[in-house]
Amino acid sequence: MKARARIRRMRQPWRFSWWWVLGGAVIALAGAAAIARQSLEQQRALFETDARIVHRLLSQQVVQHDAILATLALLQPAPAAPASPGKGSPEQRLPSLYPRILSVQRSDATTPWPDPALAEAERLSRQSGRAALAPLDLQSGRYRLVLAASPASYALTIDLQALVPWAEWPMAAETSAVRVELEHAGQHHVVQPGRLRTGTGSRFEFHKVVAAESQPFDVVATQTVGWRQWPWARMAVWMLAVATLLAAVRHLQRQRIARRRAEELLRLGQVARLNTLGELAAGMAHELNQPLTAVLANTQAAQRLLDDDPPELATARGAMAQAAAQARRAAEVVGRLRRAVERPDSGGQHQAVDAVEAVRRALYLLEPECQRRSVLPALEGTSALSVMADPVALDQVVHNLILNALQALEQVPPAQRRLTLTLRTVDGLGELTVTDSGPGIAPEVLPRLFEPFFSTREGGLGLGLSLCETLASGMGGALSAANAASGGAVFRLRLPLARAEA
Repeated sequence: MKARARIRRMRQPWRFSWWWVLGGAVIALAGAAAIARQSLEQQRALFETDARIVHRLLSQQVVQHDAILATLALLQPAPAAPASPGKGSPEQRLPSLYPRILSVQRSDATTPWPDPALAEAERLSRQSGRAALAPLDLQSGRYRLVLAASPASYALTIDLQALVPWAEWPMAAETSAVRVELEHAGQHHVVQPGRLRTGTGSRFEFHKVVAAESQPFDVVATQTVGWRQWPWARMAVWMLAVATLLAAVRHLQRQRIARRRAEELLRLGQVARLNTLGELAAGMAHELNQPLTAVLANTQAAQRLLDDDPPELATARGAMAQAAAQARRAAEVVGRLRRAVERPDSGGQHQAVDAVEAVRRALYLLEPECQRRSVLPALEGTSALSVMADPVALDQVVHNLILNALQALEQVPPAQRRLTLTLRTVDGLGELTVTDSGPGIAPEVLPRLFEPFFSTREGGLGLGLSLCETLASGMGGALSAANAASGGAVFRLRLPLARAEA
């Protein structure tokens, strides 16, 4: 026994799918994320470039201090002719040449260091063979560098803020978001304050020690990129472009679906007109055949009676003969018309047809009609049902049954409109039941419902249901109608099952 599924809202390919919205959102967000990432990478590259320039400039400055101290040690007078330090000595003229050097101190055998910290730095310098730092206080904005030499040692007091070559500085110190500091032994000196932001965002950092062993200051550069620095304008343009593109694609798809629906409706309309013409011709032939037969019989009887009349009989016989000939000719013409428009035998065109897909195709074509009447069709029953039928004829019958149901639903309020289509197997036949919640079928109308030219709708030809019954019979099935117990009409189309299911 096949499993039966109840589908209240069919997920049909022509309906708008939220996958369009989800896919568009994913594409838009992915593109916006790529734009944001590219912008951050560009800002990081610019940050690192500026930080390396800062490191190079500061390294060049501090390396000069070692060279200055080495020059002072080489140029100092010999022990036999000591030179007393004064304003005219070479070392005392250094601050005028290098504004960052605040003072130069000298110590020899006769002039001890005024600060024990300088004496300790001199001892360390003799051990290492290079200049040494005196104990630091970076918060004061200066530091001292000592070089031990003979016969005299020298110490430089250096201003950290004046150490910065602002003329060559790659950033605007007042407005730049990059913070630059010098660090050593847990102490910090802020060279450039920058604008550090707390909270979420991306943080760029740069650490590198200056290229001078005697002054191992760590150059630390930091920048925080907050949400406000993201490329919101470019991201918005991208998302708008994606939305526009998806809207255009969706519009084109709607046009394509509408064109396909119109072509299918045109095809069904052409088939319906041909079938209706055949039904009409058959009805006309049936209606005209009886009076033509009576005319023929009467003219033949008159001809026999006139045979016994006296003179002028030849003329009467000729006239009656002509009437009989014309009657036969009319009968032949009607017969030829019927044979010309009579539907060919479709028995050879019967094949296995998926009834569920036929119903879905009909609902697809009638979707605008359903929306206009505020009707949501419900498809119930088996998920697959294969019957032996002519595909075009089956499409036309299902289309007409659903359209009739929609027209009947116009007579009840929108809130009461229900349309249910049920597919199942009954007594070895495939059955489609179309049930509506309309006013139903009047008892006096029900026996004549499938008669040709009988219609209860104003302007109707009365051939639709008659044609559907004829097509169903031609496919070896049957079409019946009744009133539902809960109100409304029920139409049942039964067709033979395909061999595999039978």
